[in-house]
Amino acid sequence: MTDAIPGSGRIRSGPPCRRFGAAGFTLLELLVVVAIIAIGTATVSLALRDASASSLEREAQRLAALLEAGRAQSRATGRVVFWRATAQGFEFVGVDAGALPATWLGTDTAVQGTASLQLGPDPLIEPQGVVLVSASQPERLLRVATDGLRPFTVQSGTPP
Repeated sequence: MTDAIPGSGRIRSGPPCRRFGAAGFTLLELLVVVAIIAIGTATVSLALRDASASSLEREAQRLAALLEAGRAQSRATGRVVFWRATAQGFEFVGVDAGALPATWLGTDTAVQGTASLQLGPDPLIEPQGVVLVSASQPERLLRVATDGLRPFTVQSGTPP
C-alpha cells in the first residue's frame, strides 16, 4: 500500500500509520500510576498510627494544658494549687470543685510512681514534672515537665 505524503511529492510504502488506538501504555503513563499508588500508600500508612501511642501523646498534651490552666488559676486567685495523681485519675487541690477535669480520657493512661506538683501562686515555680505511661505499652513513657519559668511541655522519656 502506498500513501502520498501531501506536499512532498514522495510516495511512502509500508503499513499505514496508526495514531489512534495504539496498544499498550507509555512510560510516562506507567510512572504516573506508580506515583499515585505510592502517594496513596504513604497516606494510608501515616493515617494508621499506633492508637495507644497517639492516645498517650494526646493525654500528655491535655495534661500540659490542664497544668497551665491550674497554674493560671493559682496566680489569678493567689491561692496555692496542687495537682496530684489518684487511683481514678488526678485531682487539682485549691481550685473550685469541677473547674478542671479530674479523669484521663482513656483507661490506658497512668502516672509512673507517685506524683504531686505545686502550681503556684508565684509566677516562678520550682522545676518539676510527671511521667505518663501507657498500660498497653509500658516501655513508652512521656514526661510532662516545666523548668519553673516556661509552660509545661511534653518530652519523650524520663530525664537522664
